[in-house]
Amino acid sequence: MTDIARLFGIEFPVFAFSHCRDVVAAVSGTGGLGVFGASVFTPEEIEIELDWIDRHSHGGPYGIDFAFPPRATDSGPGAEPDLPAQHRAFVADLLNRYGVAEFPAGTDEERATYRGVDFGDYDEALEVVYRHPNCRLVVSALGTPPSGVVERAHAEGRLVAALAGKPEHAVRSVAAGVDIIVAQGSEAGGHAGSVSTMVLAPQVVDAVAPTPVLVAGGIASGRQMAAAMALGGAGVWTGSMWLATEESDLSPEMVQKIVTADSWQTVQTRSITGKPCRVVRSAWSDAWEAEGSPKPLPMPAQGFLVEDAMRRIERASRDRDTGGLELLTCPAGQVIGQLTKVSKASRLLLDMVEEYIECVEDLERRLVAE
Repeated sequence: MTDIARLFGIEFPVFAFSHCRDVVAAVSGTGGLGVFGASVFTPEEIEIELDWIDRHSHGGPYGIDFAFPPRATDSGPGAEPDLPAQHRAFVADLLNRYGVAEFPAGTDEERATYRGVDFGDYDEALEVVYRHPNCRLVVSALGTPPSGVVERAHAEGRLVAALAGKPEHAVRSVAAGVDIIVAQGSEAGGHAGSVSTMVLAPQVVDAVAPTPVLVAGGIASGRQMAAAMALGGAGVWTGSMWLATEESDLSPEMVQKIVTADSWQTVQTRSITGKPCRVVRSAWSDAWEAEGSPKPLPMPAQGFLVEDAMRRIERASRDRDTGGLELLTCPAGQVIGQLTKVSKASRLLLDMVEEYIECVEDLERRLVAE
């Protein structure tokens, strides 16, 4: 048990980010702390998801993660920005070339799901969070959260964490009242910076001491956990390792891509959200990098541009008569090269902790021997 584990009343200093409630509940119910990625959910959907996590996590605490924007927009919550005709045409042509059909009219599949990124989207969602006492941690995925979020979370007895890709980002967040920093290296899936975990983590630890730092990026085993702790981490923040689990809500086609990929088959691209985001390389990311392709739009416009396409691609990936599988992608880190089979989330967590203990004991024996 470490200091941060005592802080949350958990057995292991392992934080598991996932958009899937099943993974969050499994980890929190096995001694870690699951963190639910909730930015794409409405407040009503968040209520349903958190109620479910409460019922299935055996009383374990958990957290919630939002992509709080760095500044408010003028468009209002969920309002779609104007999208250039060139970009619309590029996406339409790409889908057509790979035989990705439109959704049948009149179905739920054609309903837009992108929420946008705006301060107004989160007020009601956070009210839902505060009705769930086991949701102990509020996390800002895109750096320093708005000051009002920090103040209200503290008033409700919740801790606040923020991801950082540079020491100065971490310092800014601590100055804003953030309790925990997640130092996320470039190996990580999703939004990440350009410096590797091995280099970034000790710089962040030194910059914000004594604020606890969770080390993220390239961590999916006990050996990597031991390395993260040696870098000064108070614990580890994990994400990609939960994609290939029995509890994962990814499609079977996407899971198969992940377990057969190596660590060189991910790429950072702006083509999904408008910010650098590490994903499984596919014909989609390659097309946006090709000569003559338009530059991705800034966040949140790129998300509005491609959200329908992403859902259509997932649907088409199940049809071998289309090229949907070639386009199919999702956020994932370089550590997917270690994921070669589908496992239970609880087993992965326990295996990680056991290997961590063995690794630390082995290091101790080597020191004594010398």
